[in-house]
Amino acid sequence: MPGPACGAYDGAAGSRSERGTRGQVARLILELGPSTAATLGSRLGLTPAAIRRHLDNLIAEGMVTTRTARAYGNRGRGRPAKVFVITDAGRSAFEHTYDDLATSALRFLADKAGPQAVTEFARRQVADLESRYRTAVDTSQELTDRVRALAEALSADGYAASAGPAPSIGATTGEQICQHHCPVAHVAAEFPQLCEAETEAFGRLLGTPVQRLATIAHGDGICTTHVTGITGNSAAQEAVTTRDITEESGGLATS
Repeated sequence: MPGPACGAYDGAAGSRSERGTRGQVARLILELGPSTAATLGSRLGLTPAAIRRHLDNLIAEGMVTTRTARAYGNRGRGRPAKVFVITDAGRSAFEHTYDDLATSALRFLADKAGPQAVTEFARRQVADLESRYRTAVDTSQELTDRVRALAEALSADGYAASAGPAPSIGATTGEQICQHHCPVAHVAAEFPQLCEAETEAFGRLLGTPVQRLATIAHGDGICTTHVTGITGNSAAQEAVTTRDITEESGGLATS
């Protein structure tokens, strides 16, 4: 026998409230990239018990997963931090409708004007980003500082980027930029020109060769860019192939 109408209404309202807060948690992870429960709870004003409940539900729904935070330098003692990461399913829940529209528009452009028109569109879109970031990335600084500045600028735009040292290969050293969120991942899966234009812009901004090793668009989970810093002669530089860099850095790029 159905319960009182008011009781049923209150329960539905409570359920909607729970789903709304859960959606806010997922959205924040999408915007911030890998985040600890403490960070999420603090940003949303939730108690530790409440944030854990929402995170457990998001994990059960396949929207969020966990992994151990990568540490750079000396973390000191204690257990490695656990961070929460948006899954492909979680990302799709927020962006799929807009991606479908953008993909359809680019398909139309490619059909009417050819693939080169898509390339030109991608470069024009990235040109605005490059212009804004140029004020943040000072080419007179050391490579490490330039890479960190670019990562900070990307994070400010919602790419949840981090920077750190890349594995050295022979005479080649460098840095690595990891973007934990890509707002056009599903579109770029069909139109890689978007990733290519962004990579070209990174090289110009940093003033050094860069190589995209992994992309969210191709299912790697993180967009990883190797930023080359050369020490030694030009022959050593030429000896470092894309395959060498990918094999050496692959585990870091996709972990």
